[in-house]
Amino acid sequence: MGFAGFPPKVRFTPVPNPVFGPLLEQIDDAAELKCLLRVIWLLQQQRGHPRFVSHDEILEDQVLARSIARDLSDPTSEIEQALGKAVRRGTLATGTKGAGARRRRLYTLNTPADRKALAEAAGASNPLEVEEPGPPAEPVERPNIFALYEDNVGMLSPMIADELREAEQSYPVGWIEDAFREAVGNNKRSWRYIAAILDRWEREGKNDAGSGRNTAKTGYQEYFRR
Repeated sequence: MGFAGFPPKVRFTPVPNPVFGPLLEQIDDAAELKCLLRVIWLLQQQRGHPRFVSHDEILEDQVLARSIARDLSDPTSEIEQALGKAVRRGTLATGTKGAGARRRRLYTLNTPADRKALAEAAGASNPLEVEEPGPPAEPVERPNIFALYEDNVGMLSPMIADELREAEQSYPVGWIEDAFREAVGNNKRSWRYIAAILDRWEREGKNDAGSGRNTAKTGYQEYFRR
């Protein structure tokens, strides 16, 4: 049975942009991606700050359980493995609060503010143990965005450096490399032109087919002739 489409007054859940960029490229386990998205949704259902979701709440979530269960009679183990992967990747932060029968494991997004709130949640008399994400399983050495800029455009300025850092967090590495390549091929060696390429791909999708590249190329040239 297919999806009937979104209703006219559908509600939206804020999701960090890297989930749709570099993380979408990195996460190769569907269960991990489903857990991450469902935890984001569960956090957004809460009011106020800080926002945490407990280990038990995640395991008891029927939507997540049904989405992962498939042929499994009990998806608990797979959900726990997926949560562990998310913590090691660094998308979720986790820690324990309380002791004995009252001990609970909590999860939140791995942002500086949420990590700080997680660490302070139990108070000084009962410190919270926050797990640090582990290193990537298979780090891949690729030129960073600063090297790409200096090699293909020119000297860095503080303002451009800030924009490059933001782009590196927002777009997949492959997109950034292809955008620089596109700009050099069109003899448009400027960050403004490269940023326009990335913005267009984010809004309209990136098509690596030949015809898609030609259409995009023409669009950028028309944009910068205005």
